[in-house]
Amino acid sequence: MNKPVLSFCALLFGASAFAAPPADFEARVEKLRKEIGVPGMAVAIVENGKATMAKGFGVRALGSNEPVDADTIFPTGSTGKAVTTAALAVLVDRGRIGWDDKVIDHLPGFAMYDPWVTREITIRDLLVHRSGLGLGEGDLLMVPRGSLSRAESVRRLRYLKPATSFRYGFAYDNVLYMVAGQLIEAVSGKTWERFVAEDVFKPAGMLHSTSDDEVRWKVADRAYPHARMDGGLRGVGRQERLDERDVLGRAAAPAGGLAVSANDMARWLSIQLGRGKLPDSEGRLFSAKQSEEMWTPQVFQPVDPLPDSLKLAVPMFNTYALGWDVQDYRGAKILKHGGAVLGFKTVVALLPDKQVGFAIEINSEDGEILYGLLYELLDHYLGVPTNDWPEKFIAYKKERLAKALEAYKTAAAKPAKVGPSLPLARYTGTYADPWYGRIEVSQVQGRLAIEFKSTPRMGGALDHWQYDSFVTRFTDKTIEPAYVTFALDADGKITGVTLKPVSPLADFSYDYQDLSFTPVEKSK
Repeated sequence: MNKPVLSFCALLFGASAFAAPPADFEARVEKLRKEIGVPGMAVAIVENGKATMAKGFGVRALGSNEPVDADTIFPTGSTGKAVTTAALAVLVDRGRIGWDDKVIDHLPGFAMYDPWVTREITIRDLLVHRSGLGLGEGDLLMVPRGSLSRAESVRRLRYLKPATSFRYGFAYDNVLYMVAGQLIEAVSGKTWERFVAEDVFKPAGMLHSTSDDEVRWKVADRAYPHARMDGGLRGVGRQERLDERDVLGRAAAPAGGLAVSANDMARWLSIQLGRGKLPDSEGRLFSAKQSEEMWTPQVFQPVDPLPDSLKLAVPMFNTYALGWDVQDYRGAKILKHGGAVLGFKTVVALLPDKQVGFAIEINSEDGEILYGLLYELLDHYLGVPTNDWPEKFIAYKKERLAKALEAYKTAAAKPAKVGPSLPLARYTGTYADPWYGRIEVSQVQGRLAIEFKSTPRMGGALDHWQYDSFVTRFTDKTIEPAYVTFALDADGKITGVTLKPVSPLADFSYDYQDLSFTPVEKSK
């Protein structure tokens, strides 16, 4: 977000992969794209080291007739974590670092909240989501956009309080991949962007792809972002084009800041399946030894429940390696990773035992098409009966959105008619959180307003909700609305401000719950 008898027998007797994608696959993709309303998408499929499909569908942007082709670049989100680990693997092969080196040996100023964790955390730990941070903790440093440098963002991680013990369990994060990017710069003398461009993409022959948004915006053949935002919750309503320059803060790029075309994705899949060997060459991007390191599971992930209609997609085991999910599906081992950034989604998957890999990219947030086609392709290459996966994922998403919208409307209709406790002017002021920075609450024409100082253009009105809680629906409607609650002491003095998302389906990167603001004393 997985074993019938036929599947078991096919695997037992060594059934081989088909020689090509399903005969009607292109027509199937186009039918689903139109039905769901995805403006454009691209698909790459590799079998036995050769691309059997690299093709675009639809258009780069709504309102345009420019078609998506095999060289159209799409931002690919967290699928880029595997590229950052590959960049580290290049440095391991060169003898510059080791996977189990202590981070502080290469970044002496780096610190986590716990001094013991600071001393012990390794490069491997940065990549496998077992640091003790909570799900998505710290993402507001760079989501939906950020003004802080990567170095400053890394410095602020010392203020993020852990949710669990170090190496206790799995909780997905992005901020420690940001540290990995800073470490690459410290070791190589090149920024992460430049190292990926020169030492990964160039030798890999991925010449249309980019690690730098400023470069991406100069590429004519690029996809544009889209989302549904006018139906009450994100994901509901009409598809609309977004501002492509509202991207993740640059600091976050090592966690998911790449833009890749279908042709280049095919080369990436070939390199992965070839355990580092370059396509059509005797050269290597990284060694087979480092490939084994990157594919070896390091931590168990929880298995998320799914409805009975999707129960075959639930794995028996679910683990995380270095930038890859490693799990089973119908008795086969798969490596995969999803990625999402503003207005785009991608999924990448490998079937190593079949020497097959595929990637699907879309310029919208309609993930049901990604996972529907992912499992349809897995069934095809495993030689098992089809299962109407796209239709089932479409129905599942509709059900989830309907329930979330109903829950939101019910809550919105029944706030307590109590409060606020203070005159509005008493809520104004500057408040600071140790890791995020500052917010400013002001009064404008009889209404409160809030501004997030570390995030450009993140602000909006504060409307009273209930008690001493307010709700802000940001001026930028792509940002998830939040409840803002003021805590008062016995004398009616504000002692703190906390937040939580309004939507029950808000992306975890809007980690409002990890913020705890206190008043900044006014200078006398």
